[in-house]
Amino acid sequence: MASFTFEKISPPVRRAPTVATPKKPRGLISQMIDRFAERRARRTLRDERTMRKDERPAE
Repeated sequence: MASFTFEKISPPVRRAPTVATPKKPRGLISQMIDRFAERRARRTLRDERTMRKDERPAE
């Protein structure tokens, strides 16, 4: 027969709401990359639209 028994002790219940950590401002480099990516995405959409118009047969 075992001489020791182990009980699982649950962690204490938090009653106060968790405080949201303030968001850190984005770095300058990541902002620049976002701008380049956005412009590139717009340019590819514009190019795809012009390609689709060129593919239509003339009536």
